[in-house]
Amino acid sequence: MPTSRRGGSRRSSRRQAPASPTVDVHVPDGVRLQKVLAQAGLGSRRACEALIADGRVEVDGQVVVELGVRVDPATAVVHVDGLRVQLDDSKITVAVNKPLGMLSAMSDPEGRPTVAELVQDRPERLFHVGRLDADSEGLLLLTNDGELGNRLSHPRYEIPKTYLVTVEGGEFYPRHAKELLAGVELDDGPARMDKVHVVDAVPGRTMIEVVLHEGRNRIVRRMFDAIGFPVTRLVRTRVGPVTLGDLKVGRTRVLGRTELGTLMRAVDL
Repeated sequence: MPTSRRGGSRRSSRRQAPASPTVDVHVPDGVRLQKVLAQAGLGSRRACEALIADGRVEVDGQVVVELGVRVDPATAVVHVDGLRVQLDDSKITVAVNKPLGMLSAMSDPEGRPTVAELVQDRPERLFHVGRLDADSEGLLLLTNDGELGNRLSHPRYEIPKTYLVTVEGGEFYPRHAKELLAGVELDDGPARMDKVHVVDAVPGRTMIEVVLHEGRNRIVRRMFDAIGFPVTRLVRTRVGPVTLGDLKVGRTRVLGRTELGTLMRAVDL
């Protein structure tokens, strides 16, 4: 029996919509993709060919599985296993363990020590992302990647920052943590923390790990002051996925490929 028009319509309505047309990312006078990946530090050219063949490489949002594809390293946005690959080897991001008393600045008209002294041997012109007060210590990022720096500083991306804070005062009760989590009123508006965890406590002094994504001036100190616990020491230990780790005070390290790719993913790059 011939298929009825009605039956045919029912069957066709169950068909999946056609896949979106693929985007041609090939640049005829560009550089072979496997060579670009190898130069970016992802392994030998043969290993990079395997990454492409396995469908683990995206160029401008398009999965590439053909080995003959050429790209323009200056404009292509390449991801491997979901992580952005920095193709421009002139761009770097550096983690610094800022010492107490040093300014988060690249110069100071009064001649005070600045973080620029810690990277004075580097040829790149770096700038600091965010800041730490002179009386605070720990992780600070320096970069010459303008787009990454702008996104890390923009409140839209809400990059969390972790601090290890030592406070004075009476016993730090759970109700005090709840105050910080619920939000306290400051002179420039309310502020709240995302996480408050007591690490250690002795009579008159408590060490607390806190996480927050706001970046207002001296906000951690002001929040603890607002609930009656003045801060005696503040060390930033993490910015987004980047950790201070065992980096010694006054030392620096260039972010590795995976760490940088994870940081870039955090700001949608």
